[in-house]
Amino acid sequence: MKRVAAVDCGTNSIRLLVADIDPSTGELHELDRRMRIVRLGQGVDRTGRLAPEALERTFEACREYEAVIKDLGATSVRFAATSASRDAENRADFVRGVVDILGVAPEVISGDQEAEFSFAGATRELAAGVGGGAERPSIEGGGGRRVGHVEPPYLVVDLGGGSTEFVVGDTHVQAARSVDIGCVRMTERHLVVDGQVTDPPTPAQIAAMEADITAALDLAERTVPLTRARTLVGLAGSVTTVAAIALGLKEYDSTAIHHSRIPLAQVREVTTRLLTSTHAERAAIPVLHPGRVDVIAAGAFVLLKIMERTGAQEVVVSEHDILDGLAYAAAEQSEEPRKES
Repeated sequence: MKRVAAVDCGTNSIRLLVADIDPSTGELHELDRRMRIVRLGQGVDRTGRLAPEALERTFEACREYEAVIKDLGATSVRFAATSASRDAENRADFVRGVVDILGVAPEVISGDQEAEFSFAGATRELAAGVGGGAERPSIEGGGGRRVGHVEPPYLVVDLGGGSTEFVVGDTHVQAARSVDIGCVRMTERHLVVDGQVTDPPTPAQIAAMEADITAALDLAERTVPLTRARTLVGLAGSVTTVAAIALGLKEYDSTAIHHSRIPLAQVREVTTRLLTSTHAERAAIPVLHPGRVDVIAAGAFVLLKIMERTGAQEVVVSEHDILDGLAYAAAEQSEEPRKES
């Protein structure tokens, strides 16, 4: 077994996984998994730059993660930076800060690379039949069911803050595309007026958001056959939060959420609820992280439009995603010394 650490820094959140991995079998034993909402992509769509306060929030989380990595003794670290840092003019400031704290350079990965890592993390268990088990009713009368047998090919959708990655494959990626729709980008582009999120959004705002999503799906479909997969697998915070709400959870429970199957009708029901609620009403939802209150309605709407476009009648929700793909990659690479901070 090899002890590795993986950090995924996206537009809205930064996450850490420390795990023991057997590279020969793909067995992964999780030691620590955590997430912080840092909103690195704050204003990037408008200004093209990472805001100083967003950088400092991110560096603060990196300092916390460095302590965890050091304490657990990970021997290999991979750090991937996604949509926000790809778009920013001053990404060199971000790279320099990460190196100073963690001792490794962030890999500012392309959308296609992001899709590859996400696909590996999301499907390795499904392909191996791990964690399927018997179907079971969801908690406290909520919707969904536990995943049983699922069939490839898979369409993996990684719905992030600034971008969404689409990747189709069975054991390997066959086609992938990243498009600029995500919960933060859609919120800032369509649901903010005079610096404030409209609560709830107007029909005109929702229509504009839908037109933007439709155009992005048209673009994705030039590369990825969106309707050919047998199983839709949904990743990242917007998807897992929608699942938690649909399941009727009283608190966020990744074990209950991982490999749950949420029907289209329930995704539509949750989305309608979020799009018609105020900030206070969304904040009162017990499973909703405070950092997602302003952006979850847009994220749910993106998921709904994807399901309608692909014809998927349910989404298999995975808590394992790009972070797990990065961890597998870290276990397979030769060890490189980190600079001690």
